[in-house]
Amino acid sequence: MAAEVTSLAAEAYGYLAAGLGAGLVTIGAALGIGRLAGHALEGTARQPEATGDIRASMIIAAALIEGIALFGQVICIVLATK
Repeated sequence: MAAEVTSLAAEAYGYLAAGLGAGLVTIGAALGIGRLAGHALEGTARQPEATGDIRASMIIAAALIEGIALFGQVICIVLATK
């Protein structure tokens, strides 16, 4: 009986950790992209002739942030289904 409770508790903690991890990854990605967009808009406002370069750099950086966030989400899903 005690072994079953311990096993269920360990499984529950695994789900909890996966959920918290997924939430933290999402919050981190949202904060990163928000800061990126804010600074890109500020740069465009200061130097309008560099809009194309700033936009291209912003899109590349946003894609990298989203890639890291997706990787974190996949790890959390793997932990939850383990």
